[in-house]
Amino acid sequence: MTQKRSNKKFFLGITVAALLPLSFYLITNELSKKNKPKMPGYYHIEKIDSVQSGGKTQYDTSYHKMSDLSLTNQFGQQISLNNDLKGKILVVDFFFTNCASICPKLTHNMKLLQTSFRKDPKKEASLDTIVQFISITVNPERDSFQALRIYADKYGVNHDNWSFLTGDKRIIYNFARNELSLSTGPGDGGADDFIHTEKFVLIDKDRFIRGYYNGLNDTEARKCADDIVLLTMEWKHRK
Repeated sequence: MTQKRSNKKFFLGITVAALLPLSFYLITNELSKKNKPKMPGYYHIEKIDSVQSGGKTQYDTSYHKMSDLSLTNQFGQQISLNNDLKGKILVVDFFFTNCASICPKLTHNMKLLQTSFRKDPKKEASLDTIVQFISITVNPERDSFQALRIYADKYGVNHDNWSFLTGDKRIIYNFARNELSLSTGPGDGGADDFIHTEKFVLIDKDRFIRGYYNGLNDTEARKCADDIVLLTMEWKHRK
């Protein structure tokens, strides 16, 4: 019985990995037909200004724009999300290296996303140069950059476009709550504070939040992949 379950999980992983590139093809094909797909929306309204024009009220909505975060990556290098990764689309999640519950599945599904955006040697500009994957530890006291490197290597990640980050706990927790608006409950980043979220957060090149996805759910992981493709098309049309 154990062997059958193991085989089922193995083939499910193959199926998910196979479907992701297929979804990219279908979306790109629809775009090539000049159909107008539904683009990922914007999250978190900061303010709405209203003006009177011709006797009618017109509204101008302003959305939250992510502030910068600077942390240490798995090679001991300081990385700024808004400066070093300027112009990149980001997929962010939170984990810790000794997690035995949701984190292995989160990292596995993030790896499937990264594999789907692997470099195409036949193209000068591949999606892997546009999309950057960011995994931030919520247990930075334990997770040194060396520990992050060991963890990343265990999953066989491509370090070129996947950063594992550690740093000051209060800065990390403030970023998760106040910049990414993750529903993690109140806290101050102190010793007793702990964040454990299953969300992938999709952030566009202008640093607007464009999607939240349950990283444990294969269907939502595919939806995240689809939305990444749509944002890359949006990115190309704006250039």
